[in-house]
Amino acid sequence: MIMLISKIVRTGYCSSKRMMDIMGALIAIVLLSPVFLIVAIAIKLEDGGTVIFKQERSGENDTPFVIYKFRSMTERVASSSDSAYTWDNGVPDTFIFKDTGEQDARVTKVGSFIRKFSIDELPQFVNVLFGNMSLIGPRPEIVPITSCYSEKQKQRLMVKPGITGWAQINGRSDINNGEKIRLDLEYIEKQTAMLDIIIFFKTVWLVIAGKGSI
Repeated sequence: MIMLISKIVRTGYCSSKRMMDIMGALIAIVLLSPVFLIVAIAIKLEDGGTVIFKQERSGENDTPFVIYKFRSMTERVASSSDSAYTWDNGVPDTFIFKDTGEQDARVTKVGSFIRKFSIDELPQFVNVLFGNMSLIGPRPEIVPITSCYSEKQKQRLMVKPGITGWAQINGRSDINNGEKIRLDLEYIEKQTAMLDIIIFFKTVWLVIAGKGSI
């Protein structure tokens, strides 16, 4: 009986979460459309390159999908292939993924600004509408890294990835892989509508403060 009730509650949560994802993404795209336009113009004026950066990420149940971001690096670097990883026993707990710092010469001037305030992530509201991402969930990892996941680490792929998540408000890009996995699995186990609301509002505060990056 307890298991049945738990399943019903879980089903209701998932259904309501999808509705909130759609509504939230639509509202965000409409309200932020002037920002989308300004950023797109700024990127074009700086180097004339493409506005949107596309990259393959691992989604729910390890299903690959294409994520959208505003391009923040030079055209040549942004279009280069991902690094190869060859870990045999899972991604090391000490690993911290940072493709480049905001002051790296490969990051454009516009890119440095939009990264600081996570503006480069805004196109992912389109991913939410498409259904391959949620507003809240574990951040989607690049395929070369998830291909090295251990069985335990693969558990973070059991749910739809999000624009922001439990790990992001507890360290954002500054925590190592072991801590990120722990926090993501904790979220998957405890996820509720109230926890999603807490994550959302704390994310807003962190973005305004410009701390770390999503």
